Amino acid sequence: MARKKRSFQPTAAPATEDQKNKPQYRDPFQATVNKKIEDVGKKFEGQGRNILYGIGAVIVLAIIIGIFYSWSSRSNAAAQTALGKAIETSQAKVSDQPVPAGSTEKTFKTEKERADAAIAEFQAVADKFGGSVGEKAKYFVAVTRLSVDHPAAITEIEAISKGKGEVGTLAKFALAQAKADDGKTDEAIAIYQELAGSADPIIAKDTINFALAGQLEKQGKKSEAAELYYNIAKAASEAKDKDGKAIPMGATARNAKEKLETLDPEKAKQIVEPAPESPMGGMNFPG
Repeated sequence: MARKKRSFQPTAAPATEDQKNKPQYRDPFQATVNKKIEDVGKKFEGQGRNILYGIGAVIVLAIIIGIFYSWSSRSNAAAQTALGKAIETSQAKVSDQPVPAGSTEKTFKTEKERADAAIAEFQAVADKFGGSVGEKAKYFVAVTRLSVDHPAAITEIEAISKGKGEVGTLAKFALAQAKADDGKTDEAIAIYQELAGSADPIIAKDTINFALAGQLEKQGKKSEAAELYYNIAKAASEAKDKDGKAIPMGATARNAKEKLETLDPEKAKQIVEPAPESPMGGMNFPG
């Protein structure tokens, strides 16, 4: 059966106050498990620009605005502009409808046409600027190529995943996702476990463990998967902000709880999602 091609568009969160020179990557599944990403601005959950990676069936989708903001701050202006234009191309609308008169919006008739154009632009950035910007552009080339030449893309991602730093880690996670998508569960699990065991995985460990749990489910290891889902949801349900107030559970944690409810309903009962704060903030009014 022929593989149905879809597009891949990565993203990353900008640096936090404590990690000014290092982006944090979070919640790749929250926007891609249930639907395609079309409204970029609606996919952030109060944690800055979160990374939104995900795979479902044969789909690899994500938004890419955050990674540009994070990386561009450490690149020269020309490289920023070139990378930004390539990103815009990879995000362009796919439609067979003509562009309205006077519009400067870039559109493509097919996802393949868009992917081919984006790959060419990312490759041009890699060839012209080299260095760290070139590495990032090559990563974009590889993950974008997943939708048009899957075998070649896998080879490229595998090579990039052997590198160090954030690009290498992102490529390793993308490789695990692609392996999972291809039904190579054992290989995907091995990569996820390696990432989860890293002292500094860049990508949030909840994200990694959620993906790992899904693969363990496929292998019939339900108790192991349930334990991972429990740990994700339990920690999120007990999280507090700096003022000691409960933090609402994020999408990954809620998804983990839902999975746990199916695998181990009794264990799921131990997790109580924090009640939303009153809009009145606990103010007292005279009776």
